[in-house]
Amino acid sequence: MTVQRADARRNYARILAVAEAEVAARGADASLEQIARTAGVGSATVRRHFPGRRALLEAVFGERIEALCGRARALTGAADPRAALLEWLGALTSYAASARGMADALVQDGAVGGPERVNACSEKLCGAVEPLLERAARAGAVRADVTVADLVTLVTGIALATEHHPDPEAEAHRLLGLTVAGISPRR
Repeated sequence: MTVQRADARRNYARILAVAEAEVAARGADASLEQIARTAGVGSATVRRHFPGRRALLEAVFGERIEALCGRARALTGAADPRAALLEWLGALTSYAASARGMADALVQDGAVGGPERVNACSEKLCGAVEPLLERAARAGAVRADVTVADLVTLVTGIALATEHHPDPEAEAHRLLGLTVAGISPRR
């Protein structure tokens, strides 16, 4: 592991703070050049810290992703596996619908390839939520063929579809309710 110089650490922190504000204001398509200008660094410095837009989005939403992973781990032992899974899906929906650009950070591009194609945000969520989903499936609360990637993709799609709605979070939760009916086992 290499140790960053103090000025490199300061640049990273400043770029990340500016990126968070830009993504919140403009979404995932925030200009990397504008981020560099506002942070007072060159665009090469931004690209050195964040080699691509996906890396920047992963850093911007890192804390939210970690919070969602922690919530999934905390809910894994809940008495009601269905309620636990729905609580976690509700949290993911709230985050994805209220944090502009987060849904874009979760989008699976469908490409196969090396590590540059891995969506780290989705990968972390999948790893943390898998036990929660497995418990819900064993309890018969969710169809056995539903995957965590399916759930993340559904919530991502809902968040992207409601992004310009007057109340995106409320509309996203309404659509999540319809989706839950679709992934639930037939009774």
